[in-house]
Amino acid sequence: MFKRSFRSRDAAPPAMDSQHRVDKAARLMRKGSVRDPQKAAKLQRSLTGEDASRMQQQARPSDKSIAPSPIITLTVGRDARLFAAHEDVLCQAPFFEKILRGNYLDAQGKRIALPDEDPEVFSAILEYLYKGDYYPRLLHNKHRNSWELEDSLPRRATPLNSPTINDSPKIGGGRAGHSPQTPSAVEATVYLSSIGQHLLRDTVIYCAAERYGLEELKRLALRKQGLQSGIDVGTILRSAQYCYAHTPDSDSRLRAHYLALIIRCRKTFKRSGTMQAEMEKCGSDAYGEGSGKLFFDLFVAMCNHLDDVIDASNARTPKTI
Repeated sequence: MFKRSFRSRDAAPPAMDSQHRVDKAARLMRKGSVRDPQKAAKLQRSLTGEDASRMQQQARPSDKSIAPSPIITLTVGRDARLFAAHEDVLCQAPFFEKILRGNYLDAQGKRIALPDEDPEVFSAILEYLYKGDYYPRLLHNKHRNSWELEDSLPRRATPLNSPTINDSPKIGGGRAGHSPQTPSAVEATVYLSSIGQHLLRDTVIYCAAERYGLEELKRLALRKQGLQSGIDVGTILRSAQYCYAHTPDSDSRLRAHYLALIIRCRKTFKRSGTMQAEMEKCGSDAYGEGSGKLFFDLFVAMCNHLDDVIDASNARTPKTI
């Protein structure tokens, strides 16, 4: 009797142990069952959001494929060279947006005529509208931590901000010359058939950007021009006069760039026969009306520079009575 009851007591702990383990497992399962739906719901929401965003991204190109932007034909230059571009790309420029959105264009023809534009310059404009830059592209040199032009060779001379200027017909002649110390694989000028002269490419593109209302392109062209070097005096003066003829009087970038350039390199310019001839002509209408304003602005800038030098000298010199 006692033995049987003793056995029952001895058998109880294993039974209670197993029951305890079952209860604990059940509690864990119940706790897990509470957590798992919450995690699943969060995961489902995140996946649903990702799927929705992915579907939206995939829907965009399909929308464009369903209704692509119309193709606009452009005739450029005196020879009416043909160009084609998407309407939405052209509308990045306020000039073209006004024409295309303002019902100034024949709906059937979808053609824009630009008889006064140079085809090579307009090609650079289109390249910028599509790619955000034009050849030669502006590249960052990580090793030197500086900016340079695509396909340009290593230079030992300073850029056009403080230029090496050629005034010899043997080096570049009437075009942008490069001395042996400043080799370059990139042609800095473009030939404009409308005036029959070679001008700095970036200046012409800057003026075109002014016409089309592309402010970012103006900044890009000005920055690129600052990286040019070895430009002869004649090209600089022709380009400066072209700049004055094709920018408003309110322009404070490219005009100021040329004035500062001539003042910094005044020793070269004052010995230049080209400079003397251009000043005696007081500018040439061949570059456009208003090009002669360059020389008056240059005179004013020189006077201001001289005043600054005198004021600085007086500040260092003790005054005597």
